[in-house]
Amino acid sequence: MIVADQKPIEDIKKMLRGKKKVLAIGCGTCVAVCFAGGKREVGVLSSALRMATELDSEPVQIDEAIVQRQCEKEFIEHLGNQLEEYDAVLSLGCGVGVQSLADHYPTTRILPGLNTKFMGGPTEQGVWEERCQGCGNCLLEHTGGICPITRCAKQLMNGPCGGTDEGGRCEVDADTPCAWFDIWERMDALELQDELMQIHPPKDWSTSRDGGRRKIVRKDLQKPSIEGDS
Repeated sequence: MIVADQKPIEDIKKMLRGKKKVLAIGCGTCVAVCFAGGKREVGVLSSALRMATELDSEPVQIDEAIVQRQCEKEFIEHLGNQLEEYDAVLSLGCGVGVQSLADHYPTTRILPGLNTKFMGGPTEQGVWEERCQGCGNCLLEHTGGICPITRCAKQLMNGPCGGTDEGGRCEVDADTPCAWFDIWERMDALELQDELMQIHPPKDWSTSRDGGRRKIVRKDLQKPSIEGDS
């Protein structure tokens, strides 16, 4: 899932400066799971902003809404009729949600209420960790389902550096497990350590963040073209 956290309230107040009426929109999927932009968080942040702007003698009317997914137009189309009455929209969605709203409503000021961090998941209560950088060329079959690109501090592809301690901790951060120590242990448990001895060609990084925005096209899912369409 996409993990994010809320911007500091002072930063949000600066974005709202000069606005009189704002709609705060939450998202019911990823950012709701990480307690950054769900219904509860929209309510708490909206209340805080109302009080803060009132104390600053610059009161802002903050209304609230929640959609299931800000990143899909089907879930945000119904907002169109009401957005005209607002000076701005404060999106509590990830960066994709903010851009989706801005693309769909180009004449409405869309402001980000969250800082999008990474793709990851919860490892314990109240803790989320990065697990994927979206490199577009997954190699997890070779590493026991542990990503060295994301979880190795040096992004080493051919085994551990010389700084790993005996307990399998990273030399960059003693609180961080060495990714390659964990990979070795995982492959040992799977009785696949011999596979770590195999030589692989250099990773193809052309599928990673390179040359502009990436996209996936599934011809089998696209609507059939109609003759005469432009």
